[in-house]
Amino acid sequence: MPLLTTAPRGTQDVLPQNSYKWQFIEKTALDTARLFGFKEIRFPTFEHTELFNRSVGDTTDVVQKEMYTFEDKGNRSITLRPEGTAGTLRAVLQNGLLNDALPQKLCYLVSCFRYEKPQAGRLREFHQFGVEMLGSQSPSADVEVILLAKSIFDTLKIQNIDLHINSIGCPKCRSEYHKALISYFNSYKDQLCETCQSRLEKNPMRILDCKSPVCSKIAAGAPVVLDYLCEDCQTHFDKVQSLLKACGVSFSIDPHIVRGLDYYTKTVFEFVSQNIGAQGTVCGGGRYDGLIETLGGPSTPALGFGMGLERLLLLLEQTPEAYPPEKRCDLYIAPLGEEATAKAAQLAVGLRQEGFRCEYDLMGKSAKAQMKYANKLGAHFTLVLGDNELQTGKAALKNMDTGEAREVDLETGVLSALYDEGIAQTIHNITQDIEHLMKEER
Repeated sequence: MPLLTTAPRGTQDVLPQNSYKWQFIEKTALDTARLFGFKEIRFPTFEHTELFNRSVGDTTDVVQKEMYTFEDKGNRSITLRPEGTAGTLRAVLQNGLLNDALPQKLCYLVSCFRYEKPQAGRLREFHQFGVEMLGSQSPSADVEVILLAKSIFDTLKIQNIDLHINSIGCPKCRSEYHKALISYFNSYKDQLCETCQSRLEKNPMRILDCKSPVCSKIAAGAPVVLDYLCEDCQTHFDKVQSLLKACGVSFSIDPHIVRGLDYYTKTVFEFVSQNIGAQGTVCGGGRYDGLIETLGGPSTPALGFGMGLERLLLLLEQTPEAYPPEKRCDLYIAPLGEEATAKAAQLAVGLRQEGFRCEYDLMGKSAKAQMKYANKLGAHFTLVLGDNELQTGKAALKNMDTGEAREVDLETGVLSALYDEGIAQTIHNITQDIEHLMKEER
């Protein structure tokens, strides 16, 4: 197949028959975040490369191997975002959001880009739902963010997903841990991959995250960060565990979680599924108390998570009943002739204003072809308009599920008939939801 009509490797199209599934997940995530007090933020797809070098870390796989970086026409180094936190914090600092009441609670839906080997649940263009909470150093903030992620999984009725937590300490206790790692990995220096050899002195924790099978095997026997926590970090981690237990949240401590980005401190966590193979981490996050200061802002504690939408879809595909039914066409009008088409357009305008999904023929098809098309649309009702219907002002409204038909007045009866059939209740509920959200925003 020619390149002109082939998507780049590691990307995918979301076709109309699947887009409603994405919309359902995205709406669930945003609605759940709103219950926790989070508001949506939107920021550019690309940023200055230095932002990611400084925040993500120049010794990480993301920066060293995976970023899409290029020079723009002004000879500036630009990078497509590989994750959402850095762009969020840049926007926060540029727009002075830290001057508002704290904590700041922000959420986003974004596409991200990393040059990785494509596989199920891991693409070069992928999508995330993420949250960031800025301003709180309390362990209760850690638990609140974890509870938000869990609430999304619970609302989506996702089963068999486990919470793993760890603490990777602060700069104070991590310096001692780094010494222990350097001492351990020096014994295997010649066996480490070239990238990890360069990381050994500068940032040995990154070796723990290396995807090389040899490095991973060596890292399995490395010292554990929990043995090096300072008193403050240990107390913080103990309180996180205590609060999770108080909230009835099951978890396991996994000392091997370090996360793939350099900015994390103290609590880190992952939600892991056993049902989607090697790419089982569906959500990951933690604290990054020093990142805002690194980017030139004031010292501000912060934390958040990123949730992979492709991996959520993989999980939900195993239980298709988790999705609500796709919205069907409420009424298909089948006009026969130009005058009937004009009447169909007139009727459609009024019905759409009332919130009904209404379609009519735009191809000049025969009556038989139009009925086939209405069936493909899954239309609840059809209405055929011919010369006789235009003369009498009446037409037969057919229920496509039961085959029953009822005569309706074209001027006043179509709308009332649809309301009588119960379709209106769904429209009314949607309208109420929109009005409720508008009141919340005000």
